Amino acid sequence: MAGIADYGAFVVAIIVFLAIPGPGNLALITATGKGGVRAGLATTLGVMAADQVLMWLAVAGVAALLATYPTAFQAVQWLGAAYLAWLGWKMLTAPPGAPPVLVMQPRHYFRQGALITLLNPKAIVFYMAFFPLFVDPAHHQGLLTFGIMALTIALLTFVYALIVVLLTHHLAARLRANPLIGRVLEKTAGMLLIGFGFKLAFSR
Repeated sequence: MAGIADYGAFVVAIIVFLAIPGPGNLALITATGKGGVRAGLATTLGVMAADQVLMWLAVAGVAALLATYPTAFQAVQWLGAAYLAWLGWKMLTAPPGAPPVLVMQPRHYFRQGALITLLNPKAIVFYMAFFPLFVDPAHHQGLLTFGIMALTIALLTFVYALIVVLLTHHLAARLRANPLIGRVLEKTAGMLLIGFGFKLAFSR
């Protein structure tokens, strides 16, 4: 299909990639729990924007650059891991009643979602290594092929994130009546982010 080796497999791969537990999903859940559907959607748009940046960087040849200079990827990997661990530490050590780590204003949620995605080695690996496997060199149609792939990624990400946001909002409405549960969930999210940071830092 328009230079895509196996469009059905490409769609399935994107869905699996989205569903794998990681910082992006945690950001959506945390943002929605703190700021409602509006914050969750703002984070979604940030994740989508970062996805497009990573995909078009892969198109521009960053994959070849990282393959030639593996130290560049290691630097990005450590930077992303440190950022996630820093976010997790702030959530873990925040006293009761302190302002949330993910600020309530939608513009901050957008930036947070974009940064977490851009600095997430899982996303970088996918777009720089896995994504090019679906390009059919024999039938490649240039920007048309990449445009269809980019649009597919954006649509699937939005639908998936919308489901996560709505489900989280529904559950959060029931949990707000018990502040203790909210604090436990926030501390748990902080520990998970720190864990993601260490895992990504030392993954090879």
